[in-house]
Amino acid sequence: MFDVVALALASDPRPDDNNVVAGWVGAAVFLGLIVAVAFILRSFTQQLKKVQKADEAGVYDAPADEAADDPGRSSDSPSPHHQA
Repeated sequence: MFDVVALALASDPRPDDNNVVAGWVGAAVFLGLIVAVAFILRSFTQQLKKVQKADEAGVYDAPADEAADDPGRSSDSPSPHHQA
């Protein structure tokens, strides 16, 4: 058993700290992640703009505080989205 451990330690030399670098692969992965995050942020802002335009067009229901100010709407009537 000791022979196997000694052989493994002898055959796997540890490199110097100055020789260990990320290299071009690490730089490419890092730049790829930056580009991916940029595309995700661009898509997110486009979706938020679509939601804001739809909200201004009246696609969504009124917020709860505006609905409470509306006298024509009863607060204890069930919502059409809730089923008993």
